[in-house]
Amino acid sequence: MDAMDTTESTEGWQDRVVLPGEPVVLPLGGDTVVLGPGLRRETGQGARVTRPGVLRCKQPGPVYWVDCHSKRYVASRGENVIGVVTAKAGDTFRVDIGTSEAASLSYLAFEGATKKNRPAVAVGDLVYAKLLVASRDMEPELVCVDGYGKRAGLGVLAGGGFLFTVPLHLVRRLLAPESGLLAALGASTPFEVAVGMNGRVWVRARSVRETICLAQAVECSEHMTREEVAAMADRLTGVLAGF
Repeated sequence: MDAMDTTESTEGWQDRVVLPGEPVVLPLGGDTVVLGPGLRRETGQGARVTRPGVLRCKQPGPVYWVDCHSKRYVASRGENVIGVVTAKAGDTFRVDIGTSEAASLSYLAFEGATKKNRPAVAVGDLVYAKLLVASRDMEPELVCVDGYGKRAGLGVLAGGGFLFTVPLHLVRRLLAPESGLLAALGASTPFEVAVGMNGRVWVRARSVRETICLAQAVECSEHMTREEVAAMADRLTGVLAGF
C-alpha cells in the first residue's frame, strides 16, 4: 500500500474503528464540517485522530467525532450537566461536575432570581445546569436558565431520586434521537429523568424499587441492541406490576 492509500475519506471510515494518529480526509466543503472530540483539524481537507474509538457522523452539519468508552468528562460550552453543590462562596455556589476544577453557579442564574428573591439551594443539592463558559483558561460557569431566561427543565433536582454514573458514550446513546430506551422504559412506568453530558443520570419513579429497577435497566442497556432493549422493557413491565 503506498502513501496515498493510507488516508481514506470519512465516507469509508464512518462507524469503523480508528486509532490515534490516523489521518482522515474531510469531504468537500470542509470549512463547514464540525469536528468533535477525538479529531483534530489539520491543514487543507485533513484531520487526524487523537484517541481510539469508532468514527461517527451526524447530519445536518456534518459533525464528525470519535466515540470511545470514556468516563473522564471534559467540559464543553452549551452542554447540560448534573452537578453537586459543594460550597457557597459569597453570591456564588461551587458545583462539582466531574471535571478537574469545580464550576461556579451564580444565585442570579436561576429563573426569577433577584437579590431579594434568592433560590433555595443548599450544599449537597443536585443541580441540572447548562455550561455557559467552558475553556482551558477559565473555570467552568453554569446557568440554570435558557437563552430566554426560562427554567426549561434546569434547576435543582429536588424530591429524592437516584443519581448514578454511566460511561460517556452511553449518555450520547440515551440522548440520540433514534434511541428508544427511555421511551420504552416510560411505557413500563412513569418516571422523571435528567441526563447530563458529564456521565451522570438522575432518575425518580413512584417508589424506591421502581427507581432502582429503572437505573439498573439504563446501566444494562450499554451493550444491548434495540430488540434486546425492547425485550428488557417488556420484562420490566411484568416485574414492576408485581410490586
